[in-house]
Amino acid sequence: MKTFMAKTGEIERKWHLIDADGQVLGRMATRIADLLRGKGKAEYTPHADTGDFVVVINAAKVKLTGKKDEQKTYTRYSGYPGGLRTIPVARVRERHPERLVEHAVAGMMPKNRLGRALLKKLKVYAGPEHPHAAQMPVAATR
Repeated sequence: MKTFMAKTGEIERKWHLIDADGQVLGRMATRIADLLRGKGKAEYTPHADTGDFVVVINAAKVKLTGKKDEQKTYTRYSGYPGGLRTIPVARVRERHPERLVEHAVAGMMPKNRLGRALLKKLKVYAGPEHPHAAQMPVAATR
């Protein structure tokens, strides 16, 4: 018996809609990561893009547990002396709330060109409106 290996062009892609209003960020991000990778499909192949598209709305209303709203920071480093920048979650939430979800999901993706390709299928919006109505996204379950 031969092992089945899915090819990217043969995969049927669906569109999923996730409402982030009141959902815990990390738990929601794991569901999104599984949908993007295609882990729930029978034809899942680890080295191929077998996942679906995911549209996340109301990203500004995502919930963080504990004291993360006051204490959690995102850190980046430019590579230059004194180039370490820390940004609190509260500032990210008020300026670019969609980046909270994007960053959480990106941390769960493979760190290679497959992971970057998978992240292009994630569409995050701060409010309830999105321009993907023509794709008829289905409300994600689980």
